[in-house]
Amino acid sequence: MQIVYHIGANCTDQDRLLKSTLKNADHFAKQGVKVPGPGKYRRLIRETIQRLDGKPPMEDSREVLLDAILDDEDCKRLVMSHSEFICIHGRVFENGIFYELAELKLGGLRDLFPNDDIEIFLSLRNPATFIPALFNEYKKGDFDQFMGGFDPMHMRWSDLITRIRTIAPKARLTVWCNEDTPLIWAQLIRELAGVDPMTRITGGFDLISAIITPDGMKRFVAYLKANPPQTEHQKRRIIAAFLERYAIEEEVEDEIDLPGWTDQTIATLTAEYDADVDRIRAMPDVTFIAP
Repeated sequence: MQIVYHIGANCTDQDRLLKSTLKNADHFAKQGVKVPGPGKYRRLIRETIQRLDGKPPMEDSREVLLDAILDDEDCKRLVMSHSEFICIHGRVFENGIFYELAELKLGGLRDLFPNDDIEIFLSLRNPATFIPALFNEYKKGDFDQFMGGFDPMHMRWSDLITRIRTIAPKARLTVWCNEDTPLIWAQLIRELAGVDPMTRITGGFDLISAIITPDGMKRFVAYLKANPPQTEHQKRRIIAAFLERYAIEEEVEDEIDLPGWTDQTIATLTAEYDADVDRIRAMPDVTFIAP
């Protein structure tokens, strides 16, 4: 069986990708792809891994989990999504280590289905907005306490990805930038489900509809009907054009207000992020989705 884990990252799509994928659950089920609701597995998976505490699971653990998640139904691909599969927002920099719990939690996710084909999906985000978003969700203590001594300038997604490849070397790893999601939303839904790129889906424009004005969305839909794009590239150019003109400012612009951070801090973090993304795109064992 193919076991798909969409592990976030924290503070990326706020479960929107799962919700859009769930809209197609019945259709995908006909192709052997199950997308259960999060109530079926999030707590179950978390508590199971906590009980294991790094130890191997019992021999029948896989069957017990699948029975509970799938209600005894068969499938060839199981899709599960949770931005907190590794940890809650407030623990991302715990003890001054970026995702300190990655080995424990991802090792647990791997071991629960030891003989299945594991796929991991991960959205990256610019540290200049990722760190403030996490801190805003933390809502307790001060910023230095939240960071645990970790230097934001040292944050590299490529380091985490290298660790993931070590933790689960046989897993297929798919990565993209959160900043690109409005342009690649429909592809992400299909990639999670593992269906053909031409499969008709519902919810392919869910994200853009949430971040542009109602008038802009109305014009966008009308434009597509009058000028159907012939390729995915054409569709993405149209989306980009409408976002540029009709985006809701507070939905696409992040307010950054952290102690000691300046415009130069943000510019430096962004430049380092761009370079880091280039490194990740060059990794031979990573599938990178770009517009």
